[in-house]
Amino acid sequence: MITYDSLRRNDEVKTYIQRADSALCALGYTEHCFAHVGRVSRVAGDLLLSLGHAERTVELARIAGLLHDIGNVVNRVDHSQSGALMAFRLLDRLGMSAEDICTVITAIGNHDEGTGVPIDEVSAALILADKSDVRRSRVRNSDLTTFDIHDRVNYSVTNSELKLSEDKRELCLALTVDTQYSSIMDYFEIFLERMNLCRRAAEKLGLRFRLVINEQFIL
Repeated sequence: MITYDSLRRNDEVKTYIQRADSALCALGYTEHCFAHVGRVSRVAGDLLLSLGHAERTVELARIAGLLHDIGNVVNRVDHSQSGALMAFRLLDRLGMSAEDICTVITAIGNHDEGTGVPIDEVSAALILADKSDVRRSRVRNSDLTTFDIHDRVNYSVTNSELKLSEDKRELCLALTVDTQYSSIMDYFEIFLERMNLCRRAAEKLGLRFRLVINEQFIL
């Protein structure tokens, strides 16, 4: 059976992740390499595990998290769709069942805010894990004087955490933002669409989505 650990060690998978990140680096985007996909895999899987989903469902969420950005090696535009097709070819050749492949590629093909829809629990978990990964360490540009708004917003976030309430009714994205680098309005200017997608994804999981910035409830 295809697992997250086996794919994480697969040389082809490593190459796709590295080359996709290299393409984004050339375009000036934030880090999308092993740190990002590893965190997304962990958060997506842990969320479904906490909600009591089946072990295989949790594993498929981790796999989707690992592979979700490989389409950037083709082009940033429509990378979720190209990534889903790449993942299909890879997983089919490795012998994954059609049922599991459908779950993984549905999640990958729907994770981007431009066209994404939380179709099922795995796609919802992937959306939430991916869009919550905002942090200073993803910014590659070391020259603060040349930061664009995306650099400023990501650099301003010194801590981000996706937290499930004890009663498992609310999911909170808690951010610590250093406002000397970016304002709260800057965050909403570029991430409002993402937060709306997170709200819909949380609802798919039966949860209420909350956004807290500097200990203040925003949503």
